[in-house]
Amino acid sequence: MIVGISALSMSAENVLMASPDGKLQVTVSEENGKIGYTVDYDGKSMLQKSALGLKTNIGNYEDNLTIKEVRTSHVDHTYTLTQSKASQVHVVANEWQIDCVNGDGLRMTITFHISNNDIAYRYTLSIPERGRLRDKRSAVVTSEATTFNLADGTTTFLCPQIKPGTGWMGTKPSYEEEYKPDVPMTQKSAFGCGYTFPCLFKVGTAGWVLVSETGVGGDYCASHLSDYQQGKGYGIASPDPNENGGIGSVNAAIPLPGSTPWRTITVGSSLKPIVETTIPFDVVEPRYEPSQVYQPGRYTWSWLIWQDNSCNYDDQVQFVDLAATMGYEYVLVDALWDTQIGREKMEQLSKYAQQKGVALMLWYNSNGVANDAPQGPKNCLNTSIARNKEMAWMKRIGVKGIKVDFFGGDKQETMRLYEDILADANRYGIQVIFHGCTLPRGWERMYPNYVASEAVLASENVFFSDYHAKQEAKQLTMHPFSRNAVAAMDWGGTIMNKYLSRDNKSRHARTTTDVFEIAAAIVNQTSIQCIAIYPNNLSELPQSELDLLKRIPTTWDETVFIDGYPMQYVLLARRHGNEWWIAGLNAGDAPLTLNVDLPMLAGKTAECFTDKKAAPGEFPDMQASVLKVNKKGKAKITLQPNGGTLLIGQ
Repeated sequence: MIVGISALSMSAENVLMASPDGKLQVTVSEENGKIGYTVDYDGKSMLQKSALGLKTNIGNYEDNLTIKEVRTSHVDHTYTLTQSKASQVHVVANEWQIDCVNGDGLRMTITFHISNNDIAYRYTLSIPERGRLRDKRSAVVTSEATTFNLADGTTTFLCPQIKPGTGWMGTKPSYEEEYKPDVPMTQKSAFGCGYTFPCLFKVGTAGWVLVSETGVGGDYCASHLSDYQQGKGYGIASPDPNENGGIGSVNAAIPLPGSTPWRTITVGSSLKPIVETTIPFDVVEPRYEPSQVYQPGRYTWSWLIWQDNSCNYDDQVQFVDLAATMGYEYVLVDALWDTQIGREKMEQLSKYAQQKGVALMLWYNSNGVANDAPQGPKNCLNTSIARNKEMAWMKRIGVKGIKVDFFGGDKQETMRLYEDILADANRYGIQVIFHGCTLPRGWERMYPNYVASEAVLASENVFFSDYHAKQEAKQLTMHPFSRNAVAAMDWGGTIMNKYLSRDNKSRHARTTTDVFEIAAAIVNQTSIQCIAIYPNNLSELPQSELDLLKRIPTTWDETVFIDGYPMQYVLLARRHGNEWWIAGLNAGDAPLTLNVDLPMLAGKTAECFTDKKAAPGEFPDMQASVLKVNKKGKAKITLQPNGGTLLIGQ
């Protein structure tokens, strides 16, 4: 709901804007025909003078701009999320619409939505009212002037964008590169292509800034940040021409009047607003109604450790039985099922699973045009005709979800494919997970059958190499502050095998503890969570661990940041109904003792699961105890190296 609209006709040099609590302040200024903005939080500079504007095929909205009118309003409304970090979100914000006119009389409106720790802004172009382009009904956005100019001395926590057509079988870019902590802004990106959203910055002692975008569907291209330029900051970069196999434009076409996606900035003196932000969902709306109530849950997955050869009927029966034993809702049957199982046997497998109270999710190649990945089934989801035929078959045999892999980048052409898959799947009651893909941008609210995306250096890399196994703890203590802060993340599995092999004796070892892995299922947020447990684990794991794995919820009513630092450690509290699950991960090589505030458990006791101390190279056992939280909500928690903790209380 928007209330209190007011307008002011003006030709002004500055527009001063503030959050409802007054701590977050944004100043938009007009100088020498250009429009820029600054951001301050709690009296400290977070973004220095940064640019606004864009260029299109119908006009230049970067230069010769004049502010003509400013309209203000107050926003106060509540909405529901079913598959994210919170179930009910109360949005209180101030909004400004700033009308600018260029030298040709063309009008652009910049809308700013400012809540207590979040800024979202976008550009809206009007239908030209005069000149040779009068009544023009569409525009192509060819570039964007937007920059994010952080203060000197800021350090970064970023994931580099990679060149298209690289990686295995030309499947990149897929947002699957390594984050690096506390890197100077002046250091060039690893591949010379800038950085994928979201982008986290530590602004000296002033605080933290998270930059991203939201509201990108089939009606625009996705973007990323350029490399840093001294004095200008980071700019908005368009997709590479070679993305999507070279098919499609790097520009975005919009109808008029029409708007760009929202650029988002979350700021805070601590990391708490970063972790808890809901800005990706606050400024978007559902694009269609759900065809049914979609069910969250847990899934088993053979491919992570048993790999391609496990995609056969007998092995998948084992994973159906495993899911049923654990009380899990789903089994994901991965690539090659079309040739190694076949459609007739898949119908039998789905019927068997349903008799066990389990539903199947099936893997698909998105199309194959944008890369050379050979896995099938292919060419089943790349056109509406093929999708409707395939999804009708899935609905008939009781399949409840799909995992769609190997997309081609961020062009509008590719973003349209994501949206079309989601919309068609909804008609058949099918939920969707994306892999080898872009960052989702507000999709949990925009598309009710959307579950999660990979878009991260995921668990398969723990299997592929000892190096990535040793990096797992560092990467999983990064994502709550960046990737998973803005969107659901299908990292791919709580791994309970001690060795990354089918016999659980050979190849390289997992370097995290069992408690770390279980706690990671709480830290990693997605409404359908992969628990990569294997049939051998039923006899190898202590019953106490199996019992805990059976209890894991996947949807949350509330998320509260307790403590942490990117790529070092994290402690999060999530509420499911009346029950609080508080999970901690330690990426360090030494025990970490934290004195923490747990107001949600003040004066109460909680189940506590931690790692016993173990000799180097040994896997520590899990120990269960009762933690007493004092009346002030204070408690002491110790996390072992590459270990974790889990508290459960009401």
